[in-house]
Amino acid sequence: MAGEPQSDCLFCKIVAGEVPATVVRETETTVAFRDINPQAPTHVLVIPKAHYPDAASLAEGDPKAAADLLREAGEVAAEEKSESYRIVFNTGSGAGQTVFHAHAHVLGGRGLQWPPG
Repeated sequence: MAGEPQSDCLFCKIVAGEVPATVVRETETTVAFRDINPQAPTHVLVIPKAHYPDAASLAEGDPKAAADLLREAGEVAAEEKSESYRIVFNTGSGAGQTVFHAHAHVLGGRGLQWPPG
């Protein structure tokens, strides 16, 4: 069920404190932590605490949590002193999503090319 923790979800386990992560911010609805395979000097994942498989299902199921996630992504960039940054949502394995829990990648700290790849 959308919003409910999934026992096989890595990010649900991070939210529950069962898997360690380098947390940089936490709110009532979100957790932000450093990516274990950073693609830029700043590479932080911001996730909703509730489980939704992707950004579209989060926006549909809990628009407030989706807005909280975007706001927190901006806060992470500010705290990381990234004046220019990118927020990326990968949806589906063909787009590079490997953990099927909605999450935003906050990338910054270097020049980012366009198109992204």
